[in-house]
Amino acid sequence: MSTMASTLRRNLRRERSFLLVRFISGSVSSGGAATEPRKQCIDKVLVANRGEIACRIMRTAKRLGIRTVAVYSDADRDSLHVKSADEAVRIGPPPARLSYLSGASIVEAAVRTGAQAIHPGYGFLSESGDFAQLCEDSELKFIGPPASAIRDMGDKSASKRIMGAAGVPLVPGYHGSEQDIDHMRMEAGKIGYPILIKPTHGGGGKGMRIVENEKDFVDSFLGAQREAAASFGVDTILLEKYITRPRHIEVQIFGDKHGNILHLYERDCSVQRRHQKIIEEAPAPNVTEEFRAELGQAAVAAARAVGYYSAGTVEFIVDTVSGQFYFMEMNTRLQVEHPVTEMIVGQDLVEWQIRVANGECLPISQSEVPMSGHAFEARIYAENVPKGFLPATGVLSHYHPVAASSSAVRVETGVEQGDTVSMHYDPMIAKLVVWGENRAAALVKLKDCLSNFQVAGVPTNISFLQKLANHKEFEVGNVETHFIEHHKNDLFVDPNNPDAAKVAYEAVKHSAALVAACICASEHLVWKESSHRSSLSIWYSDPPFRVHHNVRHTIELEWDNEYDGSSSNLLSFGVIYQPDGSYLIELGDNDSSGLRVRVTRVSKCDFRIEAAGVVTDVTLAEYSKDGYKHIHIWNGLEHYQFRQKVGMEVSEEEESVQHRSSFETASHPPGTVVAPMAGLVVKVLVENQDKVEQGQRVIVLEAMKMEHVVKAPSSGYIHGLGVKVGQQVSDGSVLFQIKDK
Repeated sequence: MSTMASTLRRNLRRERSFLLVRFISGSVSSGGAATEPRKQCIDKVLVANRGEIACRIMRTAKRLGIRTVAVYSDADRDSLHVKSADEAVRIGPPPARLSYLSGASIVEAAVRTGAQAIHPGYGFLSESGDFAQLCEDSELKFIGPPASAIRDMGDKSASKRIMGAAGVPLVPGYHGSEQDIDHMRMEAGKIGYPILIKPTHGGGGKGMRIVENEKDFVDSFLGAQREAAASFGVDTILLEKYITRPRHIEVQIFGDKHGNILHLYERDCSVQRRHQKIIEEAPAPNVTEEFRAELGQAAVAAARAVGYYSAGTVEFIVDTVSGQFYFMEMNTRLQVEHPVTEMIVGQDLVEWQIRVANGECLPISQSEVPMSGHAFEARIYAENVPKGFLPATGVLSHYHPVAASSSAVRVETGVEQGDTVSMHYDPMIAKLVVWGENRAAALVKLKDCLSNFQVAGVPTNISFLQKLANHKEFEVGNVETHFIEHHKNDLFVDPNNPDAAKVAYEAVKHSAALVAACICASEHLVWKESSHRSSLSIWYSDPPFRVHHNVRHTIELEWDNEYDGSSSNLLSFGVIYQPDGSYLIELGDNDSSGLRVRVTRVSKCDFRIEAAGVVTDVTLAEYSKDGYKHIHIWNGLEHYQFRQKVGMEVSEEEESVQHRSSFETASHPPGTVVAPMAGLVVKVLVENQDKVEQGQRVIVLEAMKMEHVVKAPSSGYIHGLGVKVGQQVSDGSVLFQIKDK
């Protein structure tokens, strides 16, 4: 009886909302044929995701007058996507398998809140045919493709068989169901090394392995299986011939439930690290109109082969040597990089998804799809670039993205200042999306926005993205998937290059002097606003009065240096208050002239500085962690990080305030191996007293669904191995030691 009553109430709500939603959506057509929208349109949608994609979906839903429901794990209770929704439902503890991958909990949340539809976003359950079917069985609209298409395309082996039958070109490989490791090794030999090991389900580069020779096959295969199981719940694998100089070009397709399918041009996603995209652009550079048409036709044929509707992406690998393109996979969901397509075609793809879910036709035909200008998307991650792009965790102590979104700039984010980047989920902080009338104009906009995107509290890839955007080969569109590897000498700091270290040291010294001046200006402001001023003490006048000398601060800052000791990390400055309110910065012991700096505080973090006849705006961000004050400065195109030891005593005799720090790390005995990142121990491959060879795999860590193998740095015997499978370890914690015996 209660089920019947619930159904009746839901139907009444749908009928009441029909006129409103019809007014919002209107009657639309494809090719001129008018179509009446179906009844029971969506007026409340549950977003089965988190982070920036959840926030992005909610923005469009609210613009259409559709109420939104968020779901959250315990780790996300106070997150931005929860605050952005009209309602929110807890679905479990932090591990994704117990929350965001729990289809039953999500459907139950939709039923409880009266939502008529579920939007899965990307990742998690977005490409689960079983979840799509569960939604339909529960009388909930799944804002995505049919479950059959998800199953066909989600199984990469099956998808390649279907695409082959549809005449779409394929990369040579093995896509069979037999997964025995000896059989797979035999198939790899038939294909010929190098090969690419790839999970049959999921995406985002998770579980992918490049294998150069047969001796590395077993470890790579087993690691790919574990990572695939952890990320997607399925551990089956396919093998492909590895193309050595490829481009990654994908086509955005869209279909409706009336058989209409079109494409919205292509995106280039070639610039990747760890098999994951970091800069995408649309349209693809250096592509002819004929090639663009061939890609689009192949993508539409792929979609038709599986009766596709809603948003999807057909990914192709392009051999830059032969010029041939091959089908890679089809993502049966909205892509992370969909905003660049929206920017050049002027359409809201989430709105299209909702309309299609309501039974409407596509609003335009293929001949009506516009293409205007060029767009870039840069993914901003919490990650440690010098450590091989390892994911990072921590608190966003300072988070100031670029200025508010406009028609030319969008910041897609799911975090706010003060939020924590957790080890449980993807480390992406935001997506920066820019548009220009052509590629050159869009690239100028991208560079400017990256220089103004401020994050402190966790390491990020922003500086690395700036190097990519400024690289001469990227500027002319000469991109391919090994771009970072082929240009690593230009993109990464060489710690053994003394000339580069010297140049960097001289550059940072000027910014450090500005930091010192800002610190003194801030303290001086505190003095003036304190009770000392009300006492009319001349010792705290402006400037402070002293007999026979000026007030002098000695400030020592430690530069967070990438150059591994090629130059001193310690910078010491004498800051002398001048009668006119400015500061004289003594840059070193032998400095006789110094740098005269005038500081005006604009806001809590922003200062206007005049130095050497040049006026510039700088931002200073501070936060305390592990006994240090961490100080970031953004000065023009530069961003530097310093540290100060907290709690140093004031020397009254010298009338100075000491700001000392050092980057000493905990002293470990030789042979000690520490965790390179915070993560979960998923495999321990040796025991104490075992003899290991240099480079031998010892421990496998997992963070943000990615595996990292900790290897023996030298040959010897294992000692002090205390970690166990399932244990959480922090960045820098001791894992084991290597001893001679």
